[in-house]
Amino acid sequence: MITTLLIPGLNGSTDDHWQRHWARDDPQAVVVEQDDWACPVLGDWQQRLDEALSKTDGALLVAHSLGCLLAASYAARPAGKIKGALLVAPCSLEAVQRLHPCMVRFGDEPLDRLPFPNLVIGSLDDPYMSIEQLERHVASWDSELTTIGFAGHINVASGFGPWPQGRHFLDRLLRRASPSLPAPLALPHTMLKSVAGSQHSAI
Repeated sequence: MITTLLIPGLNGSTDDHWQRHWARDDPQAVVVEQDDWACPVLGDWQQRLDEALSKTDGALLVAHSLGCLLAASYAARPAGKIKGALLVAPCSLEAVQRLHPCMVRFGDEPLDRLPFPNLVIGSLDDPYMSIEQLERHVASWDSELTTIGFAGHINVASGFGPWPQGRHFLDRLLRRASPSLPAPLALPHTMLKSVAGSQHSAI
């Protein structure tokens, strides 16, 4: 059985964040917790993800923001248990360091081709990564990109709580990772959340 590992970004995900909603709603989902959410060190975050992966037979990663860069760092690490990755609103390290005072020791931008199926979900007005940077990362990772309009950082501050529409993207990734699985039940169609001009105080 494939486990869903939810990987928050800088400062973690609050209880209202869609990642926490998904964790509460899915008994097969686990949040990869970190000892230090505020001043992240790549090696420490990798160790926590390694521990979570070791407890699974295989996992889908569902990462947000800085968590996407953690997932992308596994292009250079053993990644056999990673069956796919949903990368939502990846961030630029330069933007993180500019917008947040704490030192982020995450090395260089991970831009190697990813060895597992992956889908990037991006926004047209994300303060943490321009659309040009997003397209560069997607090309380097050999990813598939879906943009959902003016959606800020696709977090609580830009109006994304439970985000049921995001599960459609996870279903699409699951079909690519495990094509023998039966087709998932379709969720009711609703309009994707797009908020222009929102204030973004958290990543």
